[in-house]
Amino acid sequence: MRLIRFVPQGTSASPISGVDCGDGTALPLAGNPFGPLEPSGEPILVGRLLAPLIPPVIMGIGLNYRAHAAEQGKEPPERPMMFMKNPAAICGPTDDIVVPRVCQERQQVDFECELAVIIGRRCRDVSANVAIECILGYTAANDVSARWWQKHAGGGQFNRGKSFDTFCPIGPSIVTPDELTEPGNLRVQTRVNGETMQDSNTSDLIFSVAELIAFLSQGTTLLPGTLILTGTPGGVGFARTPPVFLRNGDIVEVEVEKIGVLRNPVVYER
Repeated sequence: MRLIRFVPQGTSASPISGVDCGDGTALPLAGNPFGPLEPSGEPILVGRLLAPLIPPVIMGIGLNYRAHAAEQGKEPPERPMMFMKNPAAICGPTDDIVVPRVCQERQQVDFECELAVIIGRRCRDVSANVAIECILGYTAANDVSARWWQKHAGGGQFNRGKSFDTFCPIGPSIVTPDELTEPGNLRVQTRVNGETMQDSNTSDLIFSVAELIAFLSQGTTLLPGTLILTGTPGGVGFARTPPVFLRNGDIVEVEVEKIGVLRNPVVYER
């Protein structure tokens, strides 16, 4: 099942959730996505696709691909490297990535394609063996990062450079585990203006989805809707020679196999 959040075509109605029918229509759903869901009416035309959810918290994982660690000259970490990202950074699969004025002078805004996991039920101290039971579904994400703010202006923490508004496009849908059964074998890619920058597979993850959930839930309650960014593969802009950063007018695409494509224009704030 593919869950989407959208504005119906030809209306200014409030956003609704539904099941993507794959033909430009969606079956509206009534109820809580973290509880029983019931069809509500007939399929309707989808207008604008929105972020499939607004998470209560975003947990990011750094250096979780072997190739990404290697391109930075670092050994794979012994434990997951966790950071937080402001939920207000969320935007939709076709929304503009708006680079704020404070990030424009140094021009170091980078792309990071990622498989993202959404927690479906309240959980704590779960083992990797049962972690799959806690998952609502999977989506694609771009962990947009202002590198100077991340490395020099955050007091040693990643959060600041990754939390600007619109710095977390997600979507286009949430694919439930019954449809996506192998999160450890998915192609993940980034393209900027049609040129491939990142092209890898989640088989290169150091810590699997189940291991991440088990680690993050140790002594910590994960709330329904928690969004976990599982890490980015090699090929990020700052590690390239010469570096490649996002510019005004660029189109950045993130694609995760079996989930779909984010296609976000880059716009400098004026």
